[in-house]
Amino acid sequence: MTSDDRDLASRLDRIAAALERLAPPALRPQRFDAADAFVWQAAALGFQPIPHVNRVPLALLKGIDHAATQLLDNTRRFAAGLPANNALLWGARGMGKSSLVKAAHADVLAGLSEGAPRLKLIEIHREDIATLPAALATMRDAPHRFIVFCDDLSFDYDDTSYKSLKAVLEGGIEGRPQNVLFYATSNRRHLMPRDMVDNESSTAINPSEAVEEKVSLSDRFGLWLGFHNASQDDYLAMVRAYTTHFGLDIDPAALRREALEWSMTRGARSGRVAWQFTQDLAGRLGKPMSI
Repeated sequence: MTSDDRDLASRLDRIAAALERLAPPALRPQRFDAADAFVWQAAALGFQPIPHVNRVPLALLKGIDHAATQLLDNTRRFAAGLPANNALLWGARGMGKSSLVKAAHADVLAGLSEGAPRLKLIEIHREDIATLPAALATMRDAPHRFIVFCDDLSFDYDDTSYKSLKAVLEGGIEGRPQNVLFYATSNRRHLMPRDMVDNESSTAINPSEAVEEKVSLSDRFGLWLGFHNASQDDYLAMVRAYTTHFGLDIDPAALRREALEWSMTRGARSGRVAWQFTQDLAGRLGKPMSI
């Protein structure tokens, strides 16, 4: 081999090494038997097992009975291998959207018969949505069924990752795997700021097409579940459910008075406010809280 040949071979080796460094890491085989819940780790293209999910029992979620029934029915059908819809839970803050997803997963999982495919809950963070196709590729051939869950999903002005999500949910050449369902929560019904949609419609050559592009993402969710601010009665029912569950002994009249005062200081009535009040009350009474 001449010196020119050796130089060429050396340069080719360096180019190959550089390309290998630039290439994305290979997908690792995943053992989904390690847990029933995982968090997608985009940087490592892998799944982190979650042995204990932070959730409350379904029975403690008050004031959202209609949404709970619909989501449970949809999840049960999916777990049984029947057709089911992607679900968007949207609306008021603190009204139990993400809590309902986690509680529904636990409820359906507990009802599965022995030998049935397991139902896994996979959380993906909003900022990792662009890597969702890689996550789905790993789940596609697994012998389980998966609910991919994204909490507080929304998109800003310069964010185009919603386009890849649209393709994954419906319409892409591969499409969503049959063993995967996508649940998302958001404060926005169309997942994008209203003024973003309005701005597109006012500056585009064809305003109606611009609006369609922005709002059609939510159309990929066949099930829309709206959550609205709690009434005073619903809020007090939430407080009573929590205090009863945790064995907090307090006079009912005092409980009502203190709970309403707490909600007024927060300027809101919701499940989150009821939970925060219950934590404060348990602390004052010296009672531990464990689900």
